[in-house]
Amino acid sequence: MPPIVRHEHVTHDSSAAALSRELLTQTAAESTSRTQLWTSFLAATKLARVAEVGVWKGDFAAAMLAECPAIDTYLMIDPWRHLEGWNKPANVSTDTFEAIRAEAMAKTEFAAPRRKVLRGTTLDVVDAIDDGSLDFAYIDGDHTLRGIVTDLVAMRPKIRAGGCLAGDDFCPNVWQHGAEYEPTLVFPVAVDVALAMRATIYALPFNQFLIVLPNEGDAGPGAFIDLVGAYPSLDLSAQVRPPRPGLGQRVRDALSAVRGGARPHA
Repeated sequence: MPPIVRHEHVTHDSSAAALSRELLTQTAAESTSRTQLWTSFLAATKLARVAEVGVWKGDFAAAMLAECPAIDTYLMIDPWRHLEGWNKPANVSTDTFEAIRAEAMAKTEFAAPRRKVLRGTTLDVVDAIDDGSLDFAYIDGDHTLRGIVTDLVAMRPKIRAGGCLAGDDFCPNVWQHGAEYEPTLVFPVAVDVALAMRATIYALPFNQFLIVLPNEGDAGPGAFIDLVGAYPSLDLSAQVRPPRPGLGQRVRDALSAVRGGARPHA
């Protein structure tokens, strides 16, 4: 099992990850929002080829394009349509999505020569992106188990060696939107996926994460570095319990225990 690293102790750090850690520590301390965190990071690293999965109304894309002049290509990936089987509050009607898409286009029109719109789910459009062509991808789409695995696995080959995968809604509590919606499993799933990639993954303020992919020839084990101290365990058992038996089954179990001479549980 690759090491889960907390705060100051790092067993393995590639040069790319070490550089990112120093920058991230400073940027995290100075930022007051997730947008400032990422505009500061991208401006400092001067990454040029960027993708965003899950654009919504375009506020994040507009900020990146306005504050990070080194970005020369910005892929905006979003289906902007109602998706069957996606039980999340952002799954609005297709008509509403059309208005949301128009808003995103208007907000980023100032950077039209630098943006490229890929309308569709990640799997719909990923083949239109060359392998190894991106420096950085930001994942803010489907935060369910299926969604985060799909986005990370599909986008990984598109990122160059030493590049970055980042994202939103890295929430310690999986019930981000309440029990009536499917759990948000960006955490801990992104950690497991990153470690399988032998990458270093950072937990950042504002429920953000950053995966720094290894450089060519770097066979290190990877690491999880919690820079905020909000992720004490990768264990989901405290949040996701097996279903409780129904009343009838509990009564039968209690009667059975009494007949067997055991004291029934409350």
